[in-house]
Amino acid sequence: MGYPMEYKLVADSCCDLTNELKQEWGVTSAPLTLTLAEKEFTDDDNLDLPQLMAEMKACKGRVGSAAPAPGSYADAFKGANAFAVTLSSSLSGSYASAMSGKSIAEETGADVHVFDSRSAAAAEVLIVMKIRKLIHEGLQKPEIITRVENFIKEMRTFFVLDNIDNLLKNGRLNRITATIISTLHIRPIMGADGDGNISLVSHVQGWKQVVKKLADTIASDGRPTQGKSLVITHCNNPSMAEELKGEIERRYEFSEILVLPTRGVSSLYANEKGVIMAF
Repeated sequence: MGYPMEYKLVADSCCDLTNELKQEWGVTSAPLTLTLAEKEFTDDDNLDLPQLMAEMKACKGRVGSAAPAPGSYADAFKGANAFAVTLSSSLSGSYASAMSGKSIAEETGADVHVFDSRSAAAAEVLIVMKIRKLIHEGLQKPEIITRVENFIKEMRTFFVLDNIDNLLKNGRLNRITATIISTLHIRPIMGADGDGNISLVSHVQGWKQVVKKLADTIASDGRPTQGKSLVITHCNNPSMAEELKGEIERRYEFSEILVLPTRGVSSLYANEKGVIMAF
């Protein structure tokens, strides 16, 4: 799908868009590389996610990810008037890589702005939705940049995980928080802290309380929900994602709630049953 002024949208593969939505929305993906011990997977449209998850469960070595190469971004930006959305620069080198790719591409005439999502997964989808909305409203590029940067500052991301091992092993979660979670046997509700890092927001004792607690965070945030969008992504947990969507629809007035499965890199860190919410 084309845009006014022929903008191009690029996002790293932590943006949990389905292949169908990427095609419909005209989004080019810059794939991260996923690592299970000595084995590497490219997080692109050909990734066999069930195989990745099965091998991840069996993996005794390090589980991790690497940012797309600058050249991957440069190729995506080549000759384009583009916007890009990346993983939080506090969690990944994807933003720095995109900025290097921008410098390369702009030497040959591209015009690129890279947004640091300060978050991941569902939040990247939400930012892409916001960019598309402003483009279709006919705003000029400087105004789009200002509005989206402000949107990112106000955006909230929360998630619940059944297993925090991969976050801990890769330094995305500090050991004090992990020790508290493990010792108290709590179900942690975590979120982006505004600077792109992960923090423990609250907790519940079991899965039954998770949906209500996640929905409560919207009220605690205090912003009006009328006319706004919300995105939920999940790792093999569609029933809870739909239950959360229903609870939010019952209590709030979002104009759109999008539920999507996690792609490779989000699945790697969210792990089985993880649910992520951004608004």
